[in-house]
Amino acid sequence: MYYSSNPMPLQEMSCLKISHTDPEIYSAIIHRLLFHFSRARAGAHIVVVCIGTDRSTGDALGPLVGTALARFHSPLFSLYGTLDNPVHAVNLEETLNLIRERHDKPYIIGIDACLGHSTSVGSIQVVEGPLRPGAGVNKQLPPVGDIHLTGIVNVGGFMEYFVLQNTRLSLVMKLSEIIASSLFSAMKQWHVHAKSAAAQE
Repeated sequence: MYYSSNPMPLQEMSCLKISHTDPEIYSAIIHRLLFHFSRARAGAHIVVVCIGTDRSTGDALGPLVGTALARFHSPLFSLYGTLDNPVHAVNLEETLNLIRERHDKPYIIGIDACLGHSTSVGSIQVVEGPLRPGAGVNKQLPPVGDIHLTGIVNVGGFMEYFVLQNTRLSLVMKLSEIIASSLFSAMKQWHVHAKSAAAQE
């Protein structure tokens, strides 16, 4: 979990930020993900790292996304971080080392909850570059991801642990469902595109 003050122009951050109530949210996230996938290294394998813990409502976004993705039983990606086996502050570095050992060319997608301004609560962000887990609660953890997706689950800036514990589960569930569904759709579309491109070579 980290805090999103979002002070830089979105163009500079290569960032999509969209409210979960926007009727175009699924297509917007999918198109942005496909754009990022098109810039990945040839032959890269997608690895999704869902960060968080089920011991805190607000911080359960990542594990909820991971659990939803696990139900697809898909070979299109490798998954780390579910409600049963969460990736959190204690085992994050170990998990990243394991990914480097197991995967030759990983294209890592980080998923995490985020605190932000009151006007941004309920938004989902797709951002180029790694996320900085733990920054919102003053933890120094290794960066994660070639790109990352975050759901802004509550207001940041004061008593972050208390805020996370008192975040509405309803919102966290909605955000996790949107992220998991959009991400899986984008990965399926990219796989079809990659197979088609390879067949034409």
